[in-house]
Amino acid sequence: MMKPQRAIVLGLAWAFFSTGMIHAAAADPAAPAPKVLATVNGKNITEQDLKLAMDDLGSSLPQQLQGKARETYLLDYLIDGQLVVQKALADKLDKTPDFTEKLSYLRDKALMDVLLSDVAKAATTDEALHKTYDEAAAAQKPETEIHARHILVATEADAQVALKRVKAGEDFAKVAKDVSKDPGSEGGDLGWFTKDRMVPEFADAAFKLEPGQISDPVKSQFGWHIIQVEDKRQKSFPPFDQVKDQLVRYVVQKAQSEMIVKLRDAAKIDRADAEPVPGETPPATPPAGKSSATDPAKPAATKPAGK
Repeated sequence: MMKPQRAIVLGLAWAFFSTGMIHAAAADPAAPAPKVLATVNGKNITEQDLKLAMDDLGSSLPQQLQGKARETYLLDYLIDGQLVVQKALADKLDKTPDFTEKLSYLRDKALMDVLLSDVAKAATTDEALHKTYDEAAAAQKPETEIHARHILVATEADAQVALKRVKAGEDFAKVAKDVSKDPGSEGGDLGWFTKDRMVPEFADAAFKLEPGQISDPVKSQFGWHIIQVEDKRQKSFPPFDQVKDQLVRYVVQKAQSEMIVKLRDAAKIDRADAEPVPGETPPATPPAGKSSATDPAKPAATKPAGK
């Protein structure tokens, strides 16, 4: 009987694994025979099968499974799956229209995945990634950012009291801890930010200050602020290694999208449903593989809590 903790993993993919991929290595007579890890009623499960299962299902496995435990889990999965496959074959389910339709769908999906993987591999050379990085760095406009703290209170009177305390010499961070209503900043610390990250009233007041200066009370939609600027600098472009994953996603999506557009332009497509909106570009990859990145080295801007 199939073990309950693995049963949830088995699904439509087994039709694909059992008929198209498990013994794919045998198709090349020049390739060395892969190591046999288990035999199920005379059917071999090999290291190649385990690798294919790891590539296909690795991201969905429990995170606590690592190393040998991960391989053991997948081998048990393959054994259980082979038992299910053999039962399905004994019941002649491979002769049914339902199976034929699913197999055709999975074959097409596998071909698409292989091609998109080849496109991704060809696009993500070290040279291409560095070229994209250099172009993004060159396109970044000079921008000032500041490191500031603030105290957020409900009324102007409360802000005046807080301002009086810091002007009398009390530590700004201590006063912020005592009275500030902003739970998102420790001691009022907002870190480094550019002007567009804050609401206009706050940003206008903060960016007029020089390091060491403290603002008069400033009103915004969140309440009344006292702002202290600690430092000011020109925003630097993040180093290559810090944004490499974003670069890879951007370059892969761009290459795959361009390929899809070329294929569409060269194809004759007749649709039974309404035509898509002119100018819309269909996704280049299945929904699970989509990336929302539009700039390879710029994370989405967010406004700090409470500002």
